[in-house]
Order: sequence, then structure tokens, then C-alpha cells
Amino acid sequence: MDLQKLITIRMLHTAEELTAVRDLESLVWADEDPVPVTHSIAVVKNGGMVIGAFSGTRLIGFQYSFPGFDGTKVYLCSHSMGIHPDFRKMGIGEKLKLKQREEARKMGYQLITWTYDPLETVNGYLNLSKLGGVCTQYIENCYGEMPDILNAGLPSDRFLVEWNIAEETSKRMEDFVDNHEVPLLIQVEEDAEGLPVPKDIFLDSERDAWANLLYVPVPNQFQTIKSNNLNAALEWRMKTRKVFTHYMSKGWTVTALRKSDQPYLHHYVLTKKHT
Repeated sequence: MDLQKLITIRMLHTAEELTAVRDLESLVWADEDPVPVTHSIAVVKNGGMVIGAFSGTRLIGFQYSFPGFDGTKVYLCSHSMGIHPDFRKMGIGEKLKLKQREEARKMGYQLITWTYDPLETVNGYLNLSKLGGVCTQYIENCYGEMPDILNAGLPSDRFLVEWNIAEETSKRMEDFVDNHEVPLLIQVEEDAEGLPVPKDIFLDSERDAWANLLYVPVPNQFQTIKSNNLNAALEWRMKTRKVFTHYMSKGWTVTALRKSDQPYLHHYVLTKKHT
């Protein structure tokens, strides 16, 4: 039986439904301080939304968003999404995001924003390469110290994703470029356990003057590295931070995440902004 066909996605409104979301959030994040149900109720009554994924009557995933305003425009801020551990790698996250886009368009939104950890490549592939979002800012230690199992021990650096939902995603330049034609910005070696470790960083203003695309390698199993060698995980955080902040401050945008020829690495695509 194809379990994916039995999964339904719908908007949530009632206190009972939102209580189930709170409980699932606590399970997913091992978090003793989830979003209060009273806040969720207020959000869905005032321009936000909570979406649920169900297997039968069981809530197995959720997505939580609220309205944002930057002084110029209103947008939808996609705050959190979680999938029950027993139902991951089934495309549920993508289904939730597509439902979010559908409902946001009905409500008149044209832009959805959210943050995510650049070293979590499952999220990166969904956000950029599947949904078509782009990363325009790198935020250092965005949420301060976070004690949950995924974030403890490292600065909570984040990409800011912007997803223009007013238009359908179109092909980008990087979709047509061979991996071997694009310069790599970080040298990577294997440690004694076969895990990737970042070494030298290659910042070259002469190369950057003619290049339109650059690759930033990142590990595709960051939590494994963190569990085995926290110092190596911190090296990945700090060296990718240096590269991304350097280029994004100069107007480059992160537009995709691609698989590399090496099984333990993915490549972020930096695209030059032409003026």
C-alpha cells in the first residue's frame, strides 16, 4: 500500500486541532516550550495559518505561519514545520509547502519568507531546488543559543529564504551548467572516519569579476558530523559563515542546492546579481 496516497493535507482551525500541533511540535523538536495553543488560535484568526498533514485521523505533520511586515510590504512568515519521525522522507514537507502557497495566494500574499540552517541540506534542497525560493541574507546566530537536539552546541546561523509565490518557478541559469565548470570556494578533505572536513577557503576577487556562478560545498549529513565531532561541525559553521557573508554582502544570492560527485557533499549555488 502506498502510504503517500493516504496522506491528506488541510487547514487547521479548532483548539483541538491546534493542541495536537503543539504536542507534535514537542515530539519533533524535543521541545518543552512549544508555541502555545492560544497563540496559534490568534494567528489563524488574524491572517496566519496552520496546516496539518494526516495519515487517516492522525496528525503527522504541520506548518505554522503568521503575517509579517517590513515597513513596506506585507508577507507571510513561515515560522515552523515539523514531520513525525515515522513519516519522514515521504515528501510530506513539500506537500505542506505547496498547500501553504495555495492558501497564501487565496489570501492575497505574494511573498513567503522563512529561515533555515544552511547546513541542513534536506531543508535546503526542498527550499531552493524544489520550491524555487532564493536566499538573500545570512543571519549570524539568528535565534541565539538553542537547546533542542538539532541545534544545541552551535551558533544558530540561518539563511533567510524569499519565495515569490506570485509567479510560477522558472528555469534558472544553474540548471544548465555542468558541475565541473563552476569554481569551489572551500577545500574539503576526509577525516579518519571518512567524514568531510572543511579546509582552505578560496576568495578571489579576480575570479569573481568574471564568474556568474560559484559553488559552496556543504556536508549532506551534518547531524552525523555533529554527533561524532562537534569541533568539525563548528568548523563547517564558521567557514561557511565566512564565505556566505562575504558574497551575500556583495549582492550574490543563493539559488539552488545540487548534489556533487562526492557522496558526502552537496553544493550550494551562489549566483551573481547583475545590476
